[in-house]
Amino acid sequence: MSIKVEVIEGGIPHNNILMTGLLGTLVCLYLTYLNVLTNTEMFSFFGGLAAIIALIWGSHTIKVLCSYGIGTGVPSAGMIAFGSGVIAMLLATRFGILAPIVALVLAAVIGFILGYISNNILNMKIPAMVQALTEMAVVGALSLMGFAALITGGFTFAGLTEGTVTMLGMTVSSNQTSFIGGGLIAVAFLLGAIAIQHPFNACLGPGWKQDRMLMLTAECGFLSMIVAAFMSFALISTGSAMISLLVAILGWAYTYNQYIC
Repeated sequence: MSIKVEVIEGGIPHNNILMTGLLGTLVCLYLTYLNVLTNTEMFSFFGGLAAIIALIWGSHTIKVLCSYGIGTGVPSAGMIAFGSGVIAMLLATRFGILAPIVALVLAAVIGFILGYISNNILNMKIPAMVQALTEMAVVGALSLMGFAALITGGFTFAGLTEGTVTMLGMTVSSNQTSFIGGGLIAVAFLLGAIAIQHPFNACLGPGWKQDRMLMLTAECGFLSMIVAAFMSFALISTGSAMISLLVAILGWAYTYNQYIC
């Protein structure tokens, strides 16, 4: 039997955050498709914004889940979100423009299965477990897809696995200079997992406030976006990477100031 030792009083209802986060993430992901329509990479920064919106939603999901007295499970929640989400994200990239929708569906199925196993086989019996792990898997998948779009300019499988390298004046294909082949996906995994689990731990206590925690999540998200923007210099044009870096720095400065003040 689980006892809810912490309740969310006031603030924005979780379902509102869920819907806003889901819609906002999908819209920003599809805005990165403007790169294909305009034959540029200057809209890649929308991928970073998609990841940040998903992380904000996910951090509140962690708060809901851990309100049942499993505070030590916060790091586990972050890792299971991206561990399950990366599976859905990689499978979904094979579906071209439908990739974000496919990632959403696949991640929801995977998360639901993990939630069912946790409650009915591992016998954790936490009321919010199934919904929370379903949401976390979706957050993980869409966040990774956002970081992938930020770093590579797109979210299709070819764009994540193919790269080029110049040798003796000739440009040749090389999988090692890609998001997946170069191991950048592992860095994106950690950038998202840390950003999603830190805010609740940092704000936990009798002075917890919803808006303060969510602002810290946004700040952590923009901090991760700064790192991802630097990584994007290797895979997209310098001008496009500079736009992403500028958006990330401005966003981080604003959210950091709001959180501290």
